[in-house]
Amino acid sequence: MTLEIAAVTKRFGETTAVDQLTLAIPEGNMFGLLGANGAGKTTTFRMILGLLAPTEGTIRWQGEPIDYSKSHLIGYLPEERGLYPKLKVKEQLVYLGQLRGMKKAEALSEIDRWLERFHIRDYADRRVGELSKGNQQKLQFIAAVLHRPKLIILDEPFSGLDPVNVELLKEAVLDLKTNGATIVFSSHRMEHVEELCEHVCILHRGRAVVAGRLRELKRSFGKKNLVIHGEGPLEELERFPGVLQCKRTAEGVRLQIASEETAQAIFAHAAGKVAVRLFALEEPSLNDIFIEKVGAAYE
Repeated sequence: MTLEIAAVTKRFGETTAVDQLTLAIPEGNMFGLLGANGAGKTTTFRMILGLLAPTEGTIRWQGEPIDYSKSHLIGYLPEERGLYPKLKVKEQLVYLGQLRGMKKAEALSEIDRWLERFHIRDYADRRVGELSKGNQQKLQFIAAVLHRPKLIILDEPFSGLDPVNVELLKEAVLDLKTNGATIVFSSHRMEHVEELCEHVCILHRGRAVVAGRLRELKRSFGKKNLVIHGEGPLEELERFPGVLQCKRTAEGVRLQIASEETAQAIFAHAAGKVAVRLFALEEPSLNDIFIEKVGAAYE
């Protein structure tokens, strides 16, 4: 395993931000760390990076603690922007690349490639503060990966991006994984994590309430979703045996059901009563699992 977090706890005075967290993140994997605000995600990232020391437990990468001597192998995109608004884009990226051990010519070559990829080459000589929030986020991402790190920590990487730029960034992240990087990231957008990650962990009040391979977590959830689009008395399905939850949609209903047998019974019941355009049985989403494990705390 590339990254091992063993029984890690972090306390700030009487507040426990992370509580006995144990994770093993495989090399070359994409790992999603999820949780509501204050769940302990950013504190965990800072401990992985060595910016905070655990109160208890150990964190090792490739069998050793992370310290400054490994900084050139690590990339970090914090949730808060840390760019200098009065510096020009290219000169700032060159400076940050050199801090990670890059030669100037090497940094310039990589910068040109990334600016071209993210369609912001025309901004190379603009001051960072003159750019939109979305373009600043793309620059911050470039700064985090410019030196081709082996371990990449991304805290809310899609923040401030429109759908087109989200896709650009997702493609870049997948390319980094394909080239061997181990990537750990957080996002409030469950669909992004679901699309990109093989393994996930959901934190709640500093504790891991769900952790493992996403495919296996879905299979063990014990509930499925049934989506029906059509015309007819769909609202009566809310009271159908085996239906756990019913949500009206613009085109029909979305049911949470206990088993595939319930779906078959509903199909037989609806035959002749409903003009069905879509009848689809789906696995539970990561959002369903998150709400099940965390959402009750807010009710």
